[in-house]
Amino acid sequence: MAGPSTAERGERQQESSGPPPVRGPGRARLRTIVILAVLAVLLGAGGTWVLYGSTWVRVEHVSVSGTRVLTPAEVLDAAAVPVGAPMISVDTDGIEARLRRKLPRIDTVDVVRAWPHGIGLKVTERTPVLLSRKGRDFVEIDHEGVRFATVSQAPNGVPALELSVSRTGSAAASFRRFGTDRLVREAVRVVGELPAAVAADTRTVQVRSYDAISLVLADGRTVAWGSSENGRAKARTLAALMKAAPGARHFDVSVPTAPASSGS
Repeated sequence: MAGPSTAERGERQQESSGPPPVRGPGRARLRTIVILAVLAVLLGAGGTWVLYGSTWVRVEHVSVSGTRVLTPAEVLDAAAVPVGAPMISVDTDGIEARLRRKLPRIDTVDVVRAWPHGIGLKVTERTPVLLSRKGRDFVEIDHEGVRFATVSQAPNGVPALELSVSRTGSAAASFRRFGTDRLVREAVRVVGELPAAVAADTRTVQVRSYDAISLVLADGRTVAWGSSENGRAKARTLAALMKAAPGARHFDVSVPTAPASSGS
């Protein structure tokens, strides 16, 4: 018998060089991949609908905590949380910014989602450390020197700030160099460094220049503090000086290495 022709041998070689037929397991893997992809799409669409389209996770109530002077109603009104909106769409940063802008008494606020239906507003209010007179009212100043509120009645235990800087001589130069805001912050720093007993007894903080800050205590005793520099050393020196001279009326710790007391 005659062997296969040259053309037939070429056709067989072409057929043998093609891709191998798809086996059963390969079809199963492909089918599994397609099913998983479809499930992923369905789950994603379902999750999106639950978060944005359903009524299951929408804002139903807003709680307020941490207020002392402010009322929860004031905080709720300023926050303007969109009740009924999807929880996921609530702009927590926007609520925080709005609260701090509308209510300067707020120092910090933490806006948290309490899934599935709540928004929590955790407020920290500023605490006054000094009071500045404004007509018949008082301006509250916090530990950063921020004037944050005007009140008609002075809070108990908060010293008054007397900023009486002369516009002539060296005091005027101090005022031009530092300005009112800086001098207020220096007074705040002094209050923060006072010994606890002295701080509780301080009624007035007088500022005449950057280097001339003094205290008036409840019983009329005075303390020349100087600048706010070396505050811890001055506080230790003042405590020791008051203990050593309990009958003195005037104390000077402006140079803590050379303190002085006088009067009786």
